[in-house]
Amino acid sequence: MTLERHSVFMRFTKLITKTMRTDPAEAEMPSHRYMLKAGMIYQVASGVYAYLPLAWRSLRKIEAIIREEMDAAGGQEIRMPVLQPIELWQESGRSEAFGDTLFTLQDRRDRTMVMAPTHEEVISYLAKTYIQSYRDLPVIPYQIQTKFRDERRPRGGLIRVREFDMKDAYSLDADEDGLEASYQAMAQAYRNIYKRCGLPALMVEADSGAIGGKDSHEFILPAPTGEDTVMTCTKCNYAANLEKAHGVKPPLPEETPLPLEEVSTPGVKTIAELARFMGIPENKTLKAVFYNADGEVVFVTIRGDLEVNEVKLRNHLKATDLHLATEEEVRRAGLIAGYASAVGLDGIRRVADDSVLLGSNYVVGANKPDTHLRNANYPRDFQVDDLLDIALAQAGQRCPCCEGVLESARGIEVGHIFKLGTFFSDTLGVHYLDREGHQQPVIMGCYGIGIGRLLAAAIEQNHDDKGVLFPTPIAPYHVHIVGLNLSDANVAKAADGIYESLWKEGIECLYDDRLEETAGVKFNDADLLGLPVRLVVSQRTLKTDSVELKRRGEESSVLAPLESVAEKLKDLLSA
Repeated sequence: MTLERHSVFMRFTKLITKTMRTDPAEAEMPSHRYMLKAGMIYQVASGVYAYLPLAWRSLRKIEAIIREEMDAAGGQEIRMPVLQPIELWQESGRSEAFGDTLFTLQDRRDRTMVMAPTHEEVISYLAKTYIQSYRDLPVIPYQIQTKFRDERRPRGGLIRVREFDMKDAYSLDADEDGLEASYQAMAQAYRNIYKRCGLPALMVEADSGAIGGKDSHEFILPAPTGEDTVMTCTKCNYAANLEKAHGVKPPLPEETPLPLEEVSTPGVKTIAELARFMGIPENKTLKAVFYNADGEVVFVTIRGDLEVNEVKLRNHLKATDLHLATEEEVRRAGLIAGYASAVGLDGIRRVADDSVLLGSNYVVGANKPDTHLRNANYPRDFQVDDLLDIALAQAGQRCPCCEGVLESARGIEVGHIFKLGTFFSDTLGVHYLDREGHQQPVIMGCYGIGIGRLLAAAIEQNHDDKGVLFPTPIAPYHVHIVGLNLSDANVAKAADGIYESLWKEGIECLYDDRLEETAGVKFNDADLLGLPVRLVVSQRTLKTDSVELKRRGEESSVLAPLESVAEKLKDLLSA
C-alpha cells in the first residue's frame, strides 16, 4: 500500500525529528521507548502525544486497511462531534458509570459538555432521527475520530492514553438474528484487519465494562509486556480474558463433617501462615476479603487457594465503584482483619464463591483476635446472601467446555466488540416500526479499535534489543536506504538514482543521506526504526555493481545487482 507521494519523497535530512542515542528515562515499555528514541511520537502532557511523520505514516496505513475492511463489511463512514452535552450522558446513565474517567468542561454559557470517550449516545439520537421503519435497517455507521478518557494512570506511551484515535462502529438491526449477523460480520472484518496488518490477534470472550451490553469479545495481540491475561484451552477453541474466564475448580476429597472447634493461632493472619501453622494445604482454608461497593462494606468468602475476580464481583453487585475496604471501613464494620469469617456474622452483606461447596471441614477465622475455627462447613456453620462464581480462573484448571486444560498468556487488547442489545434503545427511546406497524426497539452493537494502541501493540510484539521490527503492511516505509561515504560522487549518484527509481516502482523508501554520520550510527538508526529491508550503497558494493540487502531481524545479507534491485526488493517484501 503506497501513500500519496511527496515531492521530495523522504530523506533523513528532511525529517522533522531526530533519533536519540540514549533511552528516555520515562519510558516504561519497549514500544514507548523505541517510539520516543526513533522520533515517532512527542509527549505534550501525561497521556497526550503528538504523532510525528514516521508514526503518522504507519497510522494512516492502519486507517486505510480499517476503512477498506469496514466498507467491505457494509459500513458507512460518518463523523460525530467530540463535544457532547452532558445531558445525553445523564439520560443514558453513563455519566455515573464512567465516573472520573469522563472529561467535562464548561462552555461560556456555563453548560457542561463532555469530551466523548465513545459515541453510543450520539449514534442513538442519530438513529432516532433517521430510522423510522424496518426498511431502514440494518445499517453500520462508523468513524475514525479522536476520543478522550481521563485515565487515572496513563502508561506505556500509546498503550494507555488520555487522548487517542479510535475506529468506532455501531450496528443497528431489527432483531437478535440481525445483530448476530452484524456481529459476525464485524468479527470477520476485525480478523481481516489484523491479518492485513501482519498481526496475529486472538479473539477472546471479554467483560463489557462501562459500555454495557451482553456478549463481548476482545482481540488480544500476544505480547509478554501486555497488561491483559488471556486463558486458552489446550484442546478446544475456548479463549477468554482473565476478567471473564471460567475454570473448573478442583473439588476436594469428600469428608464426613466434623464438629466445629476453636484453635488458638497467635499472630497468624495470612492464608499462607495459617496453612503452615495448621499443617494443611491452602485449599482447606476459607479466605475473608472485605470490599467497599458504592459505600457499602461487603464480606466475601472464597477458598484459600483462589483469588477474587473483582470484575465478576462488581458486575454481580452492580457497583459503580468497587475497591478493597480501608482499615477504617473494616474497623467500623466490626470486622477483625486476619481472623474474620462468615461464621456467626450478621448485619453485613455476605457474598461467597461457590468453591465453599467443593470441600468440607475448612479452617476459618473465629471473629476474635488470635483465634481460628476448625471444621467449618457450609451451610451448617455459616450462611451467605449470595453464592456464585466470583473466582479468577487459574492456569492448570480444567476447561469449562471440554476436558482440556487452561493455559495463560499475556497480551494487549487491540479491539473490542459488544452486543449492546436494547440498552440504549430502551433508555433513549430508539424505535422503529415493524412490518405490522408496531413499535420495536432497535437492536445495537458497537465495535472499537484503538489506532495508536494498535501501532504500539505491534511494536510490543515486534522488536528486539536494537529497536522495532515493523510488519511490512504498516511500516512507515518499506526500505531504509543507507548511503555510506556519500562524499564520493559515484556513491551519492548511485544512491540518489536507486532512491528515485524505487519510488517510481511504488517501493516506499527512507533515504539516510546524512554526510557526516558514521556507518555505525546509520546502521544503528536503521535497526532502531525497524523498516522491513535495509539497502546499503557503498564503495564496496559498487565495485561489483550491486547493493547490499538485509531484512530487519536477520543476520545475513545478500548482494543484489543494480539492474534487479526493485525485483529483489519486491520478493523480499512480499515474503
